[in-house]
Amino acid sequence: MNHTKSAIIDAFWQLLEERPYTKITVRDIVERCQVNRNTFYYHFHDIPELLETTIKSDVDQIIQTNGHFGSPTDCLIPIVERCLKRKKAMLHIYRSVKRDVFQNELERIILYTVTQYIHTVTKDLNIPSEDKTILIQYYKCCLLGYTLDWLDKNMNFDLLKSVTRITDLIGDSLKQAFLELSESSSI
Repeated sequence: MNHTKSAIIDAFWQLLEERPYTKITVRDIVERCQVNRNTFYYHFHDIPELLETTIKSDVDQIIQTNGHFGSPTDCLIPIVERCLKRKKAMLHIYRSVKRDVFQNELERIILYTVTQYIHTVTKDLNIPSEDKTILIQYYKCCLLGYTLDWLDKNMNFDLLKSVTRITDLIGDSLKQAFLELSESSSI
C-alpha cells in the first residue's frame, strides 16, 4: 500500500477514536493527513468505501496470519486484540449507520476461525460433512452473539476469559460429543 493511502487510513482511524463515524468528513481526513480532496477521491470513492476497505483489509490480515486455532478462545484472540487496540473507533463504527459493514466482517472472520477450529478438532474423526457444517454454524452463532453482546456492553467484560471459562465448562462434553458422533457415523 502506498504512503498516501496509508496516511488517509491512519487519519480516518485517528478521527474515529475521537468522534462518531457520522461526524467525520472528507475535509477532516484530508486536513489531518495533509493531502488535498482530490487525493482522497483518487484512493476512495467516499468515507463508506474507506470504512469498508479498511475493515475488510483488517479481517483479511487476521485470516492470513492466523491459520490454526486450538480452541474457541484462540478464534477470538486476534479479533478481540484488534477491537481493544481501537476500542473507541470500533464502538463508534458499531453504533453507526455502518454497523452492518462491521457486523458482516465480524461474522466472516468468526465463521472462518470457527471453521478452521472445527476442521482441526475433527480432522481424525469420521464425522459427516453435513454434521461439521451444523457444528460450524452453531459455534459461529454462539461466538458472534457473545461478541456482539460484548460490544453492546462497551467491551467492559473480559470476553476471552468468559469464552475460556465456557470452553472449560463444556470442553470435555464437546470432545465426548465429537467422539460419539464419529463413532455413530462409522456404524
